[in-house]
Amino acid sequence: MNIEIVKASYNDLQLLHKIQVEAFRPLLEKYKDYNTNPGNEIIDQIIRRYNQNFTTYWLIKNHGKIVGGVRVVNKGDRCYRVSPIFIQPLEQGKGMAQKTFKILEDYYYDAEKWELDTILQEKALCYLYEKLGYKKTGKTEEIKEGMTIVYYEKHM
Repeated sequence: MNIEIVKASYNDLQLLHKIQVEAFRPLLEKYKDYNTNPGNEIIDQIIRRYNQNFTTYWLIKNHGKIVGGVRVVNKGDRCYRVSPIFIQPLEQGKGMAQKTFKILEDYYYDAEKWELDTILQEKALCYLYEKLGYKKTGKTEEIKEGMTIVYYEKHM
């Protein structure tokens, strides 16, 4: 595995959107959450976020091939938020997200805090983030019955 991140250009957004939709499709089908699931976003939402001066979209590459993407939001006061991170379905479970987090933490060396959220009922996702050093903040948000968002942070 040879993971690297490259800042996405405007021309990359269609591909990022396609990968994001594919990556989140299983969760969209499982929870039927059409309001907040990134798998249900239209390209215009990604373009709008791309144009925010506090947002950076990154391509995740493995051996030069684009396998995913991640959006990093600069919240100010040395606080950054990952929302979302996604890997193509056939590439998931190979440790690419873990390596991507390490690369992001090295790149944003000034960060004092990282934030993210995920679905509480998705134990594998919670385990991944906790393994990376993220701690639950205690804040949760019930999106619908059987689906709760749990918030995490990591202090550097």
